[in-house]
Amino acid sequence: MSPSPHSIESTRKPSPPAGYAPFALGFRPFFLAAGIYAVLLMGLWLAVLQGGLDLGAWRPSVWHGHEMLFGFAVAVIAGFLLTAAQNWTGLPMPSGRPLAALFLLWLAGRAGFLVPGLPPGLVAAIDLSFLPLLALALALPIHKAKQLHNYPFPILLLALTAANALVHLEALGWTRASASLGLHLGTYAVVMIMIVMGGRVIPSFTDNKLGTRARRWNLIERLLPAASLGVLLAALLAPVSLVTALLAAVVAAAHAVRLAGWYTRKFWAVPLLWILHLGYAWITLGFALLALSAAGMGAAAVSALHAFTAGGIGVLTLGMMARVSLGHTGRLLEPAPVMTLAFVAVNLAALIRVLLPLLFPAAYAHGMAAAGLAWVAAFGVFVAVYAPMLLRPRVDGKRG
Repeated sequence: MSPSPHSIESTRKPSPPAGYAPFALGFRPFFLAAGIYAVLLMGLWLAVLQGGLDLGAWRPSVWHGHEMLFGFAVAVIAGFLLTAAQNWTGLPMPSGRPLAALFLLWLAGRAGFLVPGLPPGLVAAIDLSFLPLLALALALPIHKAKQLHNYPFPILLLALTAANALVHLEALGWTRASASLGLHLGTYAVVMIMIVMGGRVIPSFTDNKLGTRARRWNLIERLLPAASLGVLLAALLAPVSLVTALLAAVVAAAHAVRLAGWYTRKFWAVPLLWILHLGYAWITLGFALLALSAAGMGAAAVSALHAFTAGGIGVLTLGMMARVSLGHTGRLLEPAPVMTLAFVAVNLAALIRVLLPLLFPAAYAHGMAAAGLAWVAAFGVFVAVYAPMLLRPRVDGKRG
């Protein structure tokens, strides 16, 4: 007896929706652009180090730091917050044309630095307009949903705007030495975003996947974000100070305790989890190195900065993009095996960038090249693996 057409149809897996959906939700264009820009930026930076690229009025180190923060990191933050806020509030976030317009504004800000002959004032105006609009797009649904606990995110985006302005003011010749302050302020604002968000998602992702229960200490959870902010402000105002050193050491220890409470050896079998825990560990190391720098160990200052950036920002953003992209395209939370190599490569890049200036300063130039190539490999793999799923509709047919 032959099966009925209905029984045949019921056992056939539905085909994924056809076509493209690059602006269905914020994570799609911004994560893809962040991955591509991470590769492009590092390639350009390696060219600068070899003397093969002229950046005009911008000092190479300032341009590199600016674009890593306000280009790459901000793109990841935008993609994550525009996606997460829809889950938080239950309200729709920009999609389609409004999202495309916001993305093109970010893209125009990046192009402004690479197109020769553009007036610096125009470049600054375009670049500075993105973050306030992103903050507004985030603040409106948060305010409508009356979610006071999410207000720090728009506020931190405005702090990033101020940091960006400090960098542009020096490039315009209006100030003499505000770019370094702007880059440090921008780095610390991004670190604060990662501390707040990491505290929410890393233990919950771990518990949901493994069926464990992370340990949380109420005192640490309540005070650590404010204490971290206080240390970072102290580092801006008094970078070499016994008070800053003591505060940074205490906060580093508190972050280590927080991280230890989330630990389970089971996560080492799950790349999408250990990448997030290692990313937060880099932030913890950043505070420890900040303490050494504030105590007078000059070599630790550069390493602290890169523990926060190459380590914390680089590792956490790659891990978050890998996980969020799978979940929000309707796929199982099982990345392609090659992504494990990408996770190893981005940690290797951070390890070289942080430890080499401390242990082998004579090999600094070669180390930067090696770290840069590992970074390019990590984000290049991400782009190759994730571009198809970021451009196409969800495989389960849902919106987003």
